[in-house]
Amino acid sequence: MTSAVHPTTPDSPEPSAVLLVIGSGCQPYRENTLASIASRHSLALLTPDEPTWQRPYLLDHEIADTRDLTAVRAAAARLAERRTIAGVLTWDEYALLPAAHLATDLALPGQSSATAAAARNKAASRAVWAAEGVPSAQSIRVTSPTTAATAARRIGYPLVLKPSAHAGSIGVIKVLAPTDLPTAYAYTSTRTTGQGEEGTGVLVEEYLDGPEISVECVTSHGITTAVAVTRTQLRGEPLFQVLDHVVEAGDPLLREAGPVAEAALDALGVNAGISHVEMRLTATGPRLIEVNARIAGDAIDQLVHLATGIDLAAAAADIALGREPELTPTRQRAAGVRFVSPATSGTVHRAQARPELGQPHWLERLGWEHKPGDAVLLPPEGDPATARLAHLVVTGTDSAEVYEHLARAADLLDTVVEPPS
Repeated sequence: MTSAVHPTTPDSPEPSAVLLVIGSGCQPYRENTLASIASRHSLALLTPDEPTWQRPYLLDHEIADTRDLTAVRAAAARLAERRTIAGVLTWDEYALLPAAHLATDLALPGQSSATAAAARNKAASRAVWAAEGVPSAQSIRVTSPTTAATAARRIGYPLVLKPSAHAGSIGVIKVLAPTDLPTAYAYTSTRTTGQGEEGTGVLVEEYLDGPEISVECVTSHGITTAVAVTRTQLRGEPLFQVLDHVVEAGDPLLREAGPVAEAALDALGVNAGISHVEMRLTATGPRLIEVNARIAGDAIDQLVHLATGIDLAAAAADIALGREPELTPTRQRAAGVRFVSPATSGTVHRAQARPELGQPHWLERLGWEHKPGDAVLLPPEGDPATARLAHLVVTGTDSAEVYEHLARAADLLDTVVEPPS
């Protein structure tokens, strides 16, 4: 195996010890996360496939189905024959429960399996929040079109259907009227597979009207600190596609939404790690959409770092190793990411930046996710992974400047997608 140069800082474990990462995620959005941790600690990776782009960051690896607890335990046992596993960490939504079990097996810091299961299962989360008085959307889990119709009459329209244990807006759809429900239920129910042992099913939920935000939280020894607010713009209703995320240091919404996020995590029993708490700003205040008990996707951890100086990946590693994370802000800026999708599904003919874009200091990254000849498939047939041509990460002095930079950069991309003939 090709190994990278590994850190020898005082914080690093002994040379034979590793921080075990379960699942790396996709390169466009997770390489920065992995690189940040690898600059501080020796890493081993459990991954379903042979590492490719991950190799420079790894000391060791094992192949395993990261959603299968038996496979994860067997792979960790093989790794433990040659390394000391000093901590267990995942930012893979579907590996949260195996990671929790493994950390318990090895007497290492981490979530309990019960908490991980509750965080994965949106129906269970809603029940806990209702019992604890944490503001959230009304929600009913159903397993058939008939029970969905009954739940919809109880909740009222408009409403939202979503799989009970997926992530990334997969299968989420807004329903305006009873006549739309059968088609919407068919759309969501066909996307409930692959959710793991947490259970399947569809949630019929109250539609929360208002801007969408998330609160990025760090929990250490049972104490949660809300460190940043992410403001999200959506497009493409009824399918809730993300247009962009923006983080600004010192966002005043943190004072209002932070306590709601902290209460949600406390109610679920979250005692360690990073969490991404999604909510809507309704007329009655912030109300919960869901909790993801791991580092946010879509490069949000990078935005937090660029805007505030707080490194969520480093904090996650510290917590997994039983150390106190460093949460002191060192920057007072803003950062954003925009996702570029074509107007229609088809084959990419051209995907490049116009010369006028150049290399402005505020453009942190232009990541192309499809190249000429690739097929792009928009929802409802596809999902965010198949629909995005590119993403742009920019910085600015404040949110207003970030939105200006995102719009300018997006306007200077030269893309042509030819629809099917």
